[in-house]
Amino acid sequence: MLIELCAGLDEVGRGCLVGPVVAAAVILNPSTTIEGLTDSKKLTPKQREQFALLIKEHAIAWAIGRADASEIDNINILNASLLAMVRAFSMLLVKPSFIRVDGKHFPKIDCEGEAVIQGDSKFAEISAASIIAKVFRDKEMETLDRFYQGYCFSQHKGYATKLHLEKLSELGLTRQHRKSFSPVKNIFLEKMDNPLLNKKMMA
Repeated sequence: MLIELCAGLDEVGRGCLVGPVVAAAVILNPSTTIEGLTDSKKLTPKQREQFALLIKEHAIAWAIGRADASEIDNINILNASLLAMVRAFSMLLVKPSFIRVDGKHFPKIDCEGEAVIQGDSKFAEISAASIIAKVFRDKEMETLDRFYQGYCFSQHKGYATKLHLEKLSELGLTRQHRKSFSPVKNIFLEKMDNPLLNKKMMA
């Protein structure tokens, strides 16, 4: 089968306790090779930034989709991740003839394609999507860090690190936390018996 244009799709932030899950769709230019593309988790922040610039400069098209914390709580993280991919695909200004999606679940997209486990390490277009999504989400967490000072979002990026858990215990939840995720859920339930904590979480 001849694949004229292939888009890679990937998401980041599924395991975080706060903020959106972010997906990217990228159509790389077949005539331009970007050496060194790989799973964003294998790259340093500086490398991801550099690759993101190259990808945006040379790609035929790229787009971002997201699902916020309230949507994650309402439809669960898997469905929210797939929804973010659908949104990213819908924003592409150029539509591909084939898509490759990282993981084992294929989103509800009207396009021929395949889901590839560990695809972000196997296909350049998925690697590119993982990098674009990661850089975008990290910047969003840096923005949240300015709005919710003291939570150190720019350091842990919303993941369940020791630092993040300490800040949750100390400061309570923000509106951006995923209340369906443990231990966030436990703290959310505790607010019912703690008016002071409840006031802090609504700030």
